[in-house]
Amino acid sequence: MQTIFSIAVDALAYGTVLFVISIGLSVTLGLMRVVNLAHGAFAMIGGYIASYAARDLGLGYGAAVLIAVFGTIVIAIPIERLLYRRIYGQPELTQVLMTIGITFCIIGIANYVFGPTLKTIPLPPSLEGSADLGFRSIAVHRIFAIVCGLAVAGALWFAIEKTAFGVKLRAAVDNAAMAAALGVRTEVVYAVSFAVAVGLAAFGGVVGAELLPVEPYYALRYMVTFLVVVSVGGAGSIPGALAACLLLGGIDTTGRYLMPEFGEFFFYLAVIAIVCVFPRGLAGRIK
Repeated sequence: MQTIFSIAVDALAYGTVLFVISIGLSVTLGLMRVVNLAHGAFAMIGGYIASYAARDLGLGYGAAVLIAVFGTIVIAIPIERLLYRRIYGQPELTQVLMTIGITFCIIGIANYVFGPTLKTIPLPPSLEGSADLGFRSIAVHRIFAIVCGLAVAGALWFAIEKTAFGVKLRAAVDNAAMAAALGVRTEVVYAVSFAVAVGLAAFGGVVGAELLPVEPYYALRYMVTFLVVVSVGGAGSIPGALAACLLLGGIDTTGRYLMPEFGEFFFYLAVIAIVCVFPRGLAGRIK
């Protein structure tokens, strides 16, 4: 019983961390229609900044998270203006080549600035230890990761579905020329959407550092994982991405608990099966 509970908690925490990081990629791919293979690199940047702020500058965890999110956005905005705007609406191969090149450049710069070692982000006392539930204890950080993931899912769904900005974003994606003719500043909409996606990646990179350690090749190591989540969930679908993360996180965690010698075998086996049954993802693109 205790093993089942531990698997469930770890799977839920892992799934929600995957969601926070990958949902930004789902937005850029499904709504902005940009194949951004550099998305994991921005999560890595957030982790590096938070580690430097907490360990070297001695700042608190909350301050490190804020600095990481906003610092990553500040770094990403010039990249969006100078590079990403050149590939909006371009063929997918062009987008892939551009963003994979950005990924390798960011990895090289990160290694030069921060060194080729794994970076840790010290947790505050409030997030250390375990919470006693009576029948079982649960790591406080796991609870924190789960709450963050669910909060991000709810806030992002509301922003896209229930706000004027969400309407403008979907209008700009469906017909940019018509949206611009109606007064929608599409370049601003894309820039804000990109900033939100990057900020979420950085936030997930920090919150999930205990589960997905920040190391020199983080961006490449987890690139396929983030793409898989988007493909299985349906690009642009928030409910689909959340369902995919929870499902795949549960399968991967259970497999690693019960048969660790198989590694990620069951994770990718599940991906193949789901894609065969649901070629457009579990939920498809948000309408």
